[in-house]
Amino acid sequence: MTQATIYHNPRCSKSRETLALLEQQGCDITLVEYLKTPPTAEVIGDILTKLGISARELMRTKETEYQTLGLADTSLTEQQLIEAMVNTPKLIERPIVLANQRAAIGRPPENVLAIL
Repeated sequence: MTQATIYHNPRCSKSRETLALLEQQGCDITLVEYLKTPPTAEVIGDILTKLGISARELMRTKETEYQTLGLADTSLTEQQLIEAMVNTPKLIERPIVLANQRAAIGRPPENVLAIL
């Protein structure tokens, strides 16, 4: 049985669909409601490494907080963007699934099948 961790927002349809897909695949799921329990900077860094993307690519750039916090500023470092996600977890793209030492963003939900 595949162990999978999902960084989940129950209010998000893609997150719910991804969770259902993991259940259908028979995964042993650890569910993290990241808005209630935000990941640390170290965890976000690990997720970024596994995804092979930059911090900005993991951010929800259409969120109001992205603009109000001035996060479009291209002079901001990776660490500054990661800290913004730690402090404002709403900025983190969702859902993120970790399994088999890999990560995938469930947009669309079928993306996670590649890491199971």
